[in-house]
Amino acid sequence: MAVQDSEFGRVLRAWRNRAAPEEYGLPVAPGRRAHGLRRPELARLAGVSPDYIAQLEQGRATAPSAHVLGALARTLRLSRDERRHLFRLAGLSVTAESPAGGTLPDAATRVITRLPASPAAVYDVRWNPIAWNPLWTAVMGDPQKRPQRERNMAWRYFTGLPTRVVRGEEDRRRYEETIAADLRATSARYPRDPGLARLIADLLAASPRFREVWETTTVASYERESKVVAHPELGDLHLDCDILTTQQHDVRIVMYTAAPGSDTDRALGELTAAARRAPSGPAEDAS
Repeated sequence: MAVQDSEFGRVLRAWRNRAAPEEYGLPVAPGRRAHGLRRPELARLAGVSPDYIAQLEQGRATAPSAHVLGALARTLRLSRDERRHLFRLAGLSVTAESPAGGTLPDAATRVITRLPASPAAVYDVRWNPIAWNPLWTAVMGDPQKRPQRERNMAWRYFTGLPTRVVRGEEDRRRYEETIAADLRATSARYPRDPGLARLIADLLAASPRFREVWETTTVASYERESKVVAHPELGDLHLDCDILTTQQHDVRIVMYTAAPGSDTDRALGELTAAARRAPSGPAEDAS
């Protein structure tokens, strides 16, 4: 069924215009005329092309998929009612999208934006980053610079993409087992989620190591880890990673902290001060 052209484009444009770019870690240059997200910015965050966003807003794209609608809803941080409205305007029921798609809760956004001295991000249950604060970008790199699939935490690791995280052999083994076990547990909660099923199938095809740990049938949750992050300017950062899961929306809030008074704590202070002096720009790696 075709979208209701004028209304769909109108609400999409309005929701794009109300999205504050600074909440996505985007630079806000003096004299910027756009109050919300520009089309290329929304496209990059949602994993679609800027031209397709223009087609949707102008009524030239008539059949957006549930996957695209879900990505737009998550990126624009729509409420449940807004999400339903977006799907209805496109002629789809909300159930057409996987239940694991999730909605980014306002509380999760508040948590990461009010932790300016701690790198923090929000991930969906498939381990795709859906929001992050400026210090996360400064420490881990900017997820926006990667294609959609390459932002995924499990995909990046098991396919050997660049990462700033440095792990020893034992830490690698434990991380691999935990991420595979976490995905197995998630697949049981969302057995009809096509995006999750596709991710697991692609990992099984692409990574012998993922196949090995997947076949152990272990079930667990990824909740914490101590990490060393090799920062390109400040050297090794020793960080504690804690992961909190929201019950209603089933998203993960990932927070990094350093021991008070440590070299890493002082380095984070430098990065925080730099982020306050200038807008955060694109970085190299996201992990």
